[in-house]
Amino acid sequence: MIEKPHHLPERLGLLSATAADPFLTEDLLKGVQGHGGVDLAKVVEPLPEDDARWAAEPLRDLVDDALHQFQDNRTDADGWLAPRLHAALRLSRREAADKRIWNHLALAVAPDYVAWRHTPAPAPGRSEPRINPARFKGASDRQCFSRLWWAAEMFRNGEDYAPVVTACSNQDLIHNALRMDLIDHRPTAQALVRILERGVASTGREINGLMAAINTAGATLVYDALAPDEPRDPEVLRHWISEAESAPPVPRHQLPTGPDEEPVPETSVAALTTYFTELFETAPVRGRVLQA
Repeated sequence: MIEKPHHLPERLGLLSATAADPFLTEDLLKGVQGHGGVDLAKVVEPLPEDDARWAAEPLRDLVDDALHQFQDNRTDADGWLAPRLHAALRLSRREAADKRIWNHLALAVAPDYVAWRHTPAPAPGRSEPRINPARFKGASDRQCFSRLWWAAEMFRNGEDYAPVVTACSNQDLIHNALRMDLIDHRPTAQALVRILERGVASTGREINGLMAAINTAGATLVYDALAPDEPRDPEVLRHWISEAESAPPVPRHQLPTGPDEEPVPETSVAALTTYFTELFETAPVRGRVLQA
């Protein structure tokens, strides 16, 4: 595994995809050697210095703890890190949509974590295994840290991060969900978590089949009508973000607390859980024979 950069930035910044390219070296993508960090710092656009949210040390500490705690099971690190990353890096969705901040976190603050979590794998046309470059700079369902932040944002139930841990236990669910517009409907997200908890669908094939069926059905069924949600108060999120400077470090042995938003109505979650369970019974799942 590569070592963490010798030069760690004090603050997060914005690193464009073009500026990041020279640092995605073959040695880095092979997981052999990283970079010192000094040259990378020269091409980073700074974020406002009066905002405490951009301190890099708390995020680096989280990464170090995850590296130590999950060295025997890397995928389990997702469920631990996702809610804590979200609570430590309090962003609006507009800010989180800026890929430059995730590029910087992955390449300047924690490239060693990316290489550890997403180890080199065989790539088409390559003789040696490589880390997918998208893990450093890529779409939200692929990039190492943005996928975790967005998973926490989509699957938290108000201030409760427990559903995030469940969602992150299934890689296919995260990957599929982050590419679907429907997942922004909170009852849908919570119903999917409940489907996992009940064991209705759990394998990769089952989740893929269910998500395809949900996406197809959503073209003709308005989920808002079947399972209405509470209106979200933007002031709650703004207040939570404004408290970042005075917030204590995120806890390691218990889940943090998210924005104090109203939870998803239980009646809506129950209705969609029932509907998705019925949908799954007829969903095409590779290798499954449906009963006549």
